[in-house]
Amino acid sequence: MFNKNQCRRFLSTGILSLAIGLSIPVIADDWSQFRGAKGDAKVTDFAAPSTWPKTLPEKWKLTVGDGVATPSLVGDKLYVFARQGSSEVLRCVNMATGKEIWTEKYDSLGADGPAAQYSGPRSSPAVASGKVLTVGVRGMVTCRDALTGKKLWQKDDFRGSTPKFQVSSSPVIVGDLGIAQLGGQGNGAIVAYDLTTGEQKWKVAADNPAYASLAVMDISGGKYVAAMTELKILVVDVSAGKEVWSTPFASQGPGAYNASTPVISGDTLIYSGGNRGTHAVKLSIESGKIIGKPLWDNKDKAVQFNTPIVKDGSLYALSQNNELFCMDMNTGKLNWTSPALASAGGGGGGRPGGQ
Repeated sequence: MFNKNQCRRFLSTGILSLAIGLSIPVIADDWSQFRGAKGDAKVTDFAAPSTWPKTLPEKWKLTVGDGVATPSLVGDKLYVFARQGSSEVLRCVNMATGKEIWTEKYDSLGADGPAAQYSGPRSSPAVASGKVLTVGVRGMVTCRDALTGKKLWQKDDFRGSTPKFQVSSSPVIVGDLGIAQLGGQGNGAIVAYDLTTGEQKWKVAADNPAYASLAVMDISGGKYVAAMTELKILVVDVSAGKEVWSTPFASQGPGAYNASTPVISGDTLIYSGGNRGTHAVKLSIESGKIIGKPLWDNKDKAVQFNTPIVKDGSLYALSQNNELFCMDMNTGKLNWTSPALASAGGGGGGRPGGQ
């Protein structure tokens, strides 16, 4: 038997490969968007073996093209977004066999300028309600039927306008809305589309987009989306389509992009960025308004490109200096640090990607 978590770790960079070496039953949580169905990067169906095998026998492999978008998994179907030739290609693949169920594509320019050597998509598919939502490297938003691949609608509302290193933010699906961070210098926005029709339901101006992905959070029963721009962290009310809270968080120093996706733990928002430490804010509703109360600030440890994980009251992350660290979620106090392997690459080789 194989475990879904084993496939979540592979990126669509040329060849998608599934290696099987552990005998673990399938108790499947869907991994339906970037960082999983709940956006918390947690899995419940994986148990580390007492002894790791030296090699993992290859189950199957499939050539998919260029890209750094993580696949999404729903049921026994894997959705892989990449670039081949002059097209951006979305594949639906059988998880067990690696056989393509359907493949659909559209013509699109790849990345250019300083991002040209990484020309494929950086934005992971979001899957819900029988639909698959993708955002291409140039900002093309496409919604397809998850079963057949049929194009339901496609939008290019910000044609020719992208961040310096192209679009890296992954979309989210909240209820009947597909939400994406789009645009470029001077016209960035958080945009919500009707998932069925593609009608734009709302647009919130949000200065220049950065490279982090959107994060969904609940505050007193309401749905909100947290986003990162070049200049700040902001929270948008999904039902009202308006910004309800923000805090300044401009990048500082050479290469210090805003690329680490905000982390949500209950009503706590954690954010980090190169040279600026890691911070936690508790969000609540008081007198009808969203109020952010700082919980802690750790100025010594920061994340540049990677996104931390919260588990059992601790926050785990990889610093901009290629060092693993663990913080207490209640106080921000550093529990421990450990050098990461040199091959881990720290911030992904200087390549923003909201990962």
